[in-house]
Amino acid sequence: MATTIDRRELADFLRRRRERVTPKDVGLPAGPRRRTPGLRREEVAQLAGMSADYYIRLEQARGPQPSPPMLAALARALRLDADERDHLHLLAGHRPPAGAVAGEHVAPGLLHLLDQLPTTPAQVLSDLGDVLAQNAPARALLGGVCTVSEHGRNVVWRWFADPAARTAYPAEEHAYYSRLHVADLRAAYGRRGGDPASTRLVQRLRAASEEFAGLWAEHEVAVRRHSRMRVQHPLIGPVDLDCQVLLAPEGEQRLVFLTPPPGTDTADRLALLTVVGTEQFDAV
Repeated sequence: MATTIDRRELADFLRRRRERVTPKDVGLPAGPRRRTPGLRREEVAQLAGMSADYYIRLEQARGPQPSPPMLAALARALRLDADERDHLHLLAGHRPPAGAVAGEHVAPGLLHLLDQLPTTPAQVLSDLGDVLAQNAPARALLGGVCTVSEHGRNVVWRWFADPAARTAYPAEEHAYYSRLHVADLRAAYGRRGGDPASTRLVQRLRAASEEFAGLWAEHEVAVRRHSRMRVQHPLIGPVDLDCQVLLAPEGEQRLVFLTPPPGTDTADRLALLTVVGTEQFDAV
């Protein structure tokens, strides 16, 4: 339930936390002519998936009240711990996240681990398929999908509701990925006991996609732990990747690594893509 936003305190807190985070902490090059400590405002906005103008207005104590999903994105971008995340929500006039929503917060240590992988694409996903964090190689390979929209960052929703999401994968493998997504979501749905978050996602998917509805009715269950995937990237062409999934003990989050298969040139092409992707990111 929203209450009164403290714009002055929120602006001060955002600015001070921004100045505490270095470009190296989030996998960005320092670059020339960096006159202030920490990240630039535009970099925080990019990491959080929002417009630079919107974030700048927040730091100037004149922006609108940010929504909880937007605050969660800012907490990830600024590497806030659980206490700082809760404080951010209170300053913005919202109750701190609790229950299943709290599982969307990624520990700073895990975010630091992502940023220390210079050439290996890696990302943190929730058990429902929400992309919670990506390192620079993953952003360059898969695109920055850690947005603040409710379903825009969910890989299952995008796969079934957005035809453009499939263009990066060979058409002959679409049916395989569809079954993979649905079986993994079915496992999460059962583990959560059909809680509001999982129920709402499933209901929206069944309404939006006949393919999803048909596969959901088959009641296949399989937690995704490893798989092979092929990504058709516009800059480096098709790349085969081994997808390894490390599950958190509580099951709410998983760390996904995309590694080159032995005996291929994928590692060299990923290294090139990371450089190109980082340069494009820094230019923005």
